[in-house]
Amino acid sequence: MALLLFERRLFLRTRDVRKIMEASQTYCSSVSSGKRRVNSVDLYYEQTGRGKHAVLLLPGALGSTKTDFGPQLKSLNKECFTVVGWDPRGYGQSRPPDRDFPSDFFERDAKDGVDLMKTLGFKKFSLLGWSDGGITAMIVAARNPELINKMVIWGSNAFVTQDELKFYNMLRDVSKWSARMRQPMEEVYGVEAFAKIWENWVDGIAQFANRPDGNICMEFLSLISCPTMIIHGEKDPVVPSCHPHYLHKNIKGSRLHLLPEGKHNLHLRYAEEFNKLVEDFLEE
Repeated sequence: MALLLFERRLFLRTRDVRKIMEASQTYCSSVSSGKRRVNSVDLYYEQTGRGKHAVLLLPGALGSTKTDFGPQLKSLNKECFTVVGWDPRGYGQSRPPDRDFPSDFFERDAKDGVDLMKTLGFKKFSLLGWSDGGITAMIVAARNPELINKMVIWGSNAFVTQDELKFYNMLRDVSKWSARMRQPMEEVYGVEAFAKIWENWVDGIAQFANRPDGNICMEFLSLISCPTMIIHGEKDPVVPSCHPHYLHKNIKGSRLHLLPEGKHNLHLRYAEEFNKLVEDFLEE
């Protein structure tokens, strides 16, 4: 049952990714891209827009700029914002190195993201973090309050439960997935590499599930001082509703916006509504 639920969710994301990749052709001429050496790794990034307000996009697990944020790179107001997408080390086009998951991998990603923005010349910026990227964003905001204007996170969590870990373990062996499920990530990583990195991701998350309260970044929440918007799709099958409500309760002054029909990939499925919501919040 869990595999069927996951397959349905991933099929919807696969369809959305295809649309994103097709749409990307219409804005690629306005996007600059390249790699910068950051903390001994060559990090891939894309940048678009010319606004004074810089925004860093942080992708989800195994995600990349091209697969996770096409509608944001294409349609966020380029006069108001300069938008930077990046592939964290070991993901997408930021390979080598192979992705690994030490106990501090979220904190490592947070440092990489901040140092990339500094390398690109940005002294202050806002954060848009999806899923795992939202976890990274929270750590960035907590540790670097002087650098962060505002933060938007969705599909994210500060802890992981044993039930959630059981769900991930049911999906550990990608050979049991349908070809339709595997295709998007196999196109990015290759068949063998995808199977390995996914299994390693499950083990990486298991580290947190075995901590007291399943803690991922709970201790950072009280340190976040920037204006924060938490968005949650009420039909998200991956991140239960307890997570956004916990974040809202523990991030001082945050606001919670619920999308009744939204799922985990709400920024892709409802891109126009999402982008407008984000733009209004960032421009307040």
